[in-house]
Amino acid sequence: MEKLPIKKVVEGLLELQKTGESATLLGIGPMSKNCVQATLELSKEDDYPVMFIASRNQVDADELGGGYVNGWNQFTFAKAVKEVAEEIDYDNLYYMCRDHGGPWQRDQERNDHLPTEKAMELGRKSYVADIEAGFDLLMIDPTKDPFEVGKVIPLETVLNRTVELIEFCENERKARNLPAIGYEVGTEETNGGLTSTETYETFILQLKEELEKRGLPMPTFIVGQTGTLTRKTEQVGTFNFKNAYDLAQMAKGYGVGLKEHNGDYLDDVTLLEHIPSEITATNVAPQYGTEETRAYLNLAAVEAKLVENGLITKPSKTREVLLVHAIKSERWRKWMVGAQKELTVDEIIQDAALSEEILDIAGHYTFNDEEVKNEIATLYANLEKHNIHGQRYVIDHIKRPIRDYAECYNLKGVTSRIKQLG
Repeated sequence: MEKLPIKKVVEGLLELQKTGESATLLGIGPMSKNCVQATLELSKEDDYPVMFIASRNQVDADELGGGYVNGWNQFTFAKAVKEVAEEIDYDNLYYMCRDHGGPWQRDQERNDHLPTEKAMELGRKSYVADIEAGFDLLMIDPTKDPFEVGKVIPLETVLNRTVELIEFCENERKARNLPAIGYEVGTEETNGGLTSTETYETFILQLKEELEKRGLPMPTFIVGQTGTLTRKTEQVGTFNFKNAYDLAQMAKGYGVGLKEHNGDYLDDVTLLEHIPSEITATNVAPQYGTEETRAYLNLAAVEAKLVENGLITKPSKTREVLLVHAIKSERWRKWMVGAQKELTVDEIIQDAALSEEILDIAGHYTFNDEEVKNEIATLYANLEKHNIHGQRYVIDHIKRPIRDYAECYNLKGVTSRIKQLG
């Protein structure tokens, strides 16, 4: 299938909004190769485009520290997705996307309080690897700054850094004679709350002016906060239909799609509101990692039952190993609330209920740990002897929440609808 640029897909969706046949695209965090396969299978079965949105913590250049997902850098990530696509005879549209690219977007860079120019330099290096690996969409996100903690970064600073980075990426792309790529921009950190329509329009107008001066393209997406917020393994925000609708109309006036972040764990009512509110895309990530962890725990429970009945004599330690590695990863801290963010590893280990909660939240950060991989391999082998195909179950389990969103987001058949527009 000829690949439409991501910008063309978004323009098609904006056009289809006039007839009520549009859809809200899914940006899916590539939490594992199983998640990639689940995503591509559904995209193929139901004929809709998908975006894989990788943060710099998940996927990055080896020289910058690599990523926690499969140890992928940009090239091995692209290769892994391509391999899965070939294995399943994939025939639809998938897009490789950088989520939260830019300065201080790796936890370590922020924790180290890198000076501004150093952080910008590392952000640029990461973008070069994205471009060379063939990414289709780059999120330009200069809204994290360790020197502005607790403050809103001035709009002018965000604007200047955004334009500077888009110009840099465009120069690098053109120097390599590569096809056009899309850009995603935003005015503030995506940590809950609402984007005011005034700030949003001011940002779009000023951005348009600065980009036109330099002969640079308008972005494909502008992120707006619609009230969604993910904490622990819950949606703790409150979706604001009117705000979302107003932001979407404003973005559409400039030929740009509204992108929503923190879209995990939304209920059906909220999901169904996305079509009339004309949100063009939603990002969902930790939910799929949590669902994969739950799938492994379900399989481990079955294995335990088979041990109890004398059918397995050498069980895996999947549950125990996942639990210990999840707690020790300390990556759960970003999803916790209040004083729980500051708990020590020892305090967590001594609290059985909290340990279980941490396993649910942070199990997926450990899938690439050797010990975890070995135990899962043993688990699969044990269950295979009793006609349970563990990996197939895991992939199908991850497909369930993706399918729920796709149904409510009117995604079925949307690739064909866009192509019919010509």
